[in-house]
Amino acid sequence: MPPVLNVAAYRFVRIDDTPALREALLHEAGRRGLRGTILLAGEGINLFLAGQEAPLREFIALLRQDARFEGLEVKESWSAEVPFGRLRVRIKREIIRMNHPAIQPAQGRAPAIDAPTVKRWLDAGHDDAGRPVVMLDTRNAFEMEHGTFEGALDWHLSKFSDFPDALQAHRAELEGKTVVSFCTGGIRCEKAALYMGELGLRNVWQLEGGILKYFEEAGGAHFNGTCFVFDEREALDPDLKPRTSAPEA
Repeated sequence: MPPVLNVAAYRFVRIDDTPALREALLHEAGRRGLRGTILLAGEGINLFLAGQEAPLREFIALLRQDARFEGLEVKESWSAEVPFGRLRVRIKREIIRMNHPAIQPAQGRAPAIDAPTVKRWLDAGHDDAGRPVVMLDTRNAFEMEHGTFEGALDWHLSKFSDFPDALQAHRAELEGKTVVSFCTGGIRCEKAALYMGELGLRNVWQLEGGILKYFEEAGGAHFNGTCFVFDEREALDPDLKPRTSAPEA
C-alpha cells in the first residue's frame, strides 16, 4: 500500500469560534506534518488532508473529540507522495459557495441515498417505485470532462454558485423523476438537494459521500472515466488510485 493517506471530509454544523478553531487546527495538523486545506465557516468544516497514516488518523480522532465533529465521515485514498504543497487553514463565508443564505444544511440534511442503492437503481433502470432515475452532476464542467455517471445531466456549470440559475432553467427535466445529485465528496450535492427541495421538487436525493464514496462501495459501475480531485493527483480511478494523464479529447 502506498505510504501516504489522503482524506476528504466535511460537516455542516454551526461554528461560532472560527478564528480560535483555525489556530488550533493549524497547530495540530502542522505539528503532525500534514498538508492540504481545511476550510472553516459559520456553516461548517471542509477538509482535504494528506500525510503519514498514523499522525493523520490521530488528527482525525482529535477532531472527532469536538462534539461538533463527532462521527465525522471520512473518504480515504492512498498515494505514493503527498499531493499538496503546504498546509492551509482558511476562514470563508461558506465552505462551499452558493450565495443562498436561506440554504442552511446545519439545520437539517437533505435526504441521502447510499452507493449500493444507487447502483441497484441504475442496474434496474428505475428506483424502487418504478420512477426513472436522473443522475444530476453538480460539479463544474471541466470536472465532468474527466468522467461522470452514464447519462448524467450536465448543465455546464462554471462554478457551483451557478447551480440555482441552472436549476431554474432546467427544472422541467426533473419533474416526475427521482433525482440523485452528486459531486466529488458530497458537499455540493448536499446543498443542491436542499435547494431543489426548497423549490418544491420531490423525490430528490444526494449521493451519500459523493463519487469518492461510490467508488469505495460500488466501484466503477455506471461511471465512465475518472473523478477529478483538487490536488496534484488530478484524478482518481474507480479503484481510488491516481491517474495523472489528461483525459482524451
